[in-house]
Amino acid sequence: MFQSGIGLPKLTKKCYCEGIAPNFLPLPQLLKTEHMGRILAIDFGTKRVGLAVTDELKIIANPLTTVANKDVFDFLKDYLSQETVDIIVVGEPKQMNNQDSEVVKHINPFLKKLHKTFPDVKIDRMDERFTSKMAEQAILMSGKKKKDRQNKGLVDTVSAAIILQSYMEFKRGIF
Repeated sequence: MFQSGIGLPKLTKKCYCEGIAPNFLPLPQLLKTEHMGRILAIDFGTKRVGLAVTDELKIIANPLTTVANKDVFDFLKDYLSQETVDIIVVGEPKQMNNQDSEVVKHINPFLKKLHKTFPDVKIDRMDERFTSKMAEQAILMSGKKKKDRQNKGLVDTVSAAIILQSYMEFKRGIF
């Protein structure tokens, strides 16, 4: 469908969801697209919870922050009151034999509370095997100093971003 008189395709949410990149449009045209919610990823831990989020167009995964486990619901309530979030993706820890890892006994109650607290937000899962190792490698490759590389909170947020990026690629059919 074309907008009247200018010969450019009309942007819809469908374009972005199907992975069609309208990179041929000038920036002002891109900014006039309908508002879409973000995807928020959670790398759950018993001490810390790493969080990552997409941009509104759901193109880029960015590390957001790390929150103490006991404070995660307060943080999420505040964040979701300020930002539209369509999907929350929670990392699914699996062992190499595809069995659930030990942390699942802590994640299941967290998931129940997440569903109860945010009933209108879709909650999805994504395999998180090797994300911590991948995050450590990415931080090392970024040139961070040794002290920064030892920051477990940084590893958690980068892990959440890797979970989110993997989820987006999976949904787009890239792998």
